[in-house]
Amino acid sequence: MHYPHLLSPLRAGHLTLRNRVVMGSMHTGLEDRASDYGKLAEYFRVRARGGVGLIITGGIAPNRSGWVKPFAGKLSRRGEVARHRLVADAVHGEGGAACMQILHTGRYGYHPLLVAPSAIRAPINRFKPRALSESGIRSQIADFAACAVLAQDAGYDGVEVMGSEGYLINQFLSVRTNQRDDDWGGSLENRARFALEILRAVRQRTGPNFLLVFRLSGLDLVEHGITIEDTCALAPQLAAAGANMLNTGIGWHEARVPTIAGVVPRAAFSFVTRRIKAVSPVPVIASNRINMPAVAEAVLANGDADAVSMARPLLADPDWVNKAAAGRARNINTCIACNQACLDKVFRNEKATCLVNPLAARETELRLTAVEPRAARRIAVVGAGPAGMACAVALAQRGHAVTLYEREAEVGGQFRYAREVPGKEEFFETLRYFSAQIADLGVQLRLRTSATADLLAAEKFSAVVLATGVRARQPAIPGIEHPRVITYPQLLARERQAGASVAVVGAGGIGFDVATFLTGEAQPRPPLPDSPQATPEAASLLPAAHDEFWREWGVDTSIRQPGGLSSPQQPAQGRKVFLLQRKAGRLGAGLGATTGWIHRRSLLQRGVVMRGGVSYERIDDAGLHITSEAGAECLAVDSIVICAGQESVTDLQPQLAARTIECHLIGGAQLATELDAERAIRHGTELAARL
Repeated sequence: MHYPHLLSPLRAGHLTLRNRVVMGSMHTGLEDRASDYGKLAEYFRVRARGGVGLIITGGIAPNRSGWVKPFAGKLSRRGEVARHRLVADAVHGEGGAACMQILHTGRYGYHPLLVAPSAIRAPINRFKPRALSESGIRSQIADFAACAVLAQDAGYDGVEVMGSEGYLINQFLSVRTNQRDDDWGGSLENRARFALEILRAVRQRTGPNFLLVFRLSGLDLVEHGITIEDTCALAPQLAAAGANMLNTGIGWHEARVPTIAGVVPRAAFSFVTRRIKAVSPVPVIASNRINMPAVAEAVLANGDADAVSMARPLLADPDWVNKAAAGRARNINTCIACNQACLDKVFRNEKATCLVNPLAARETELRLTAVEPRAARRIAVVGAGPAGMACAVALAQRGHAVTLYEREAEVGGQFRYAREVPGKEEFFETLRYFSAQIADLGVQLRLRTSATADLLAAEKFSAVVLATGVRARQPAIPGIEHPRVITYPQLLARERQAGASVAVVGAGGIGFDVATFLTGEAQPRPPLPDSPQATPEAASLLPAAHDEFWREWGVDTSIRQPGGLSSPQQPAQGRKVFLLQRKAGRLGAGLGATTGWIHRRSLLQRGVVMRGGVSYERIDDAGLHITSEAGAECLAVDSIVICAGQESVTDLQPQLAARTIECHLIGGAQLATELDAERAIRHGTELAARL
């Protein structure tokens, strides 16, 4: 049996889950409008069909004060039940179990109706909460219980009560946010009363045959957070109050320690769950950066948890469990922890999807329907970057005959450069996935082949897709041909090495990646996707050692300090790096909402000098001459790395048009702005769905 711990059944309350994989709660935006619940039901249906043992929905508020934002998902009225029944029925129809998460945001909600234990504004919110009165607290407890009853009426197998990540219940538990001097504040007994009374009320209203999961903050990662001693003392009390399972959350939203981004090593926080499991009388679920079966199996085999929670990995691949059970881990479309299409979109008030799987949360809108054999076409895809690989695979899935041309020796295009950047090693997994799909679907892959117009015409393809990508743009700086100048492809492909001091020209996403590459610890280069060593198990060893992460970000793994924080240790400084941009203002303003701060802080810790409003005058033997508010100066650097944008490669388009060959542009070939793999993969998949 593959992954015997992961795929074994688990008894939880009145249920026996078919395996130990929990789809953790994640907001998609489909929860917020009644008209989207059909889409939400299909989203969960395909993941239940994919073998998940227990699915937990995105957060649903028990009342208006608990809203994430105005008119966000809520269940407080009988008229709201029917839409939720669609979700429960969809999951049950595929043999799965479903819990609805009850989430009260407390001071984190983005609206003026906020309530909290104390009137303390969150540093990430402009709205200040109102402190709850005694009667207000009792009303909130009643609303949690009423919400659970409505969820039970909708057909859910249970609910998860959200008590972590700095939301309302967590706010009561922590002295950081609970400064009350009544029966609901002060001692742990008083601070825990709100959580325990909610569980007792829910259990009393729903009876014994209803799964009750409590999501407990295992590590707050904020000053004056809860201690591990308090957490371990609380765990058995939560079980006694009615909880059948304890899920674990890591970090508050205002924490300045990464918890789910790619810089976080895999299963980095299982040491927290191990402490809780040792004292818990009910099953404990581990979470955060568990994205492949070998990693999940190791967590369970080590005794760190009884089950594993994954949200984004199941967004990336709904068939994750079935593939693991069949021994096909190489075919899993792995979550690369980029946040670009999921959490970043939610923060922009858009619906979530997935960079590596654009069908995610769009299952009713973007379909790869099989073509009739007589309608199958012979299609050439030129360029095996993200857009080309996605298009070729999706076309083959539909039944078309596809030939994929790539002039380099391996697939990936500029996506290959990302895997060289510390913290982005996971990008290798996407190359491994597409390589496996290309081989298994029978796509004819022709590496080291330049697809000329004559070649394509001679092959008599019915259509050609140009996914030829971009080339690095060379700015018109006098001296740009100087030997000290290196393009970012030359650097990240390791064709050229930079010196001890470097100026990076351009501070977009690529500039930040280059600065990270220049200042980070060199990681082993992942094996090529077609090599025998290119397995998920091998790739799981690639991220930086856990200890280095803890030291850099100030995490106390002994959890002696409240919140689990220690003093960050500045990494050893190697190169001197200047990160420059023409535009005035803060560098990195266009980076992802949930990861940009990580990149900025990490580079500052490494001593990178960031400067905006710079004019590039010339490059010569003395270095890079610039002008800024400080006046004219010369940066006497050994190397200048150019990250000044890209230009589309479309040379083939007019040649194919002259031969009246049907031609389609996708990805960077269509639009060369900042490198955007999410857009490229989406373009490729959407075109494949239309052809």
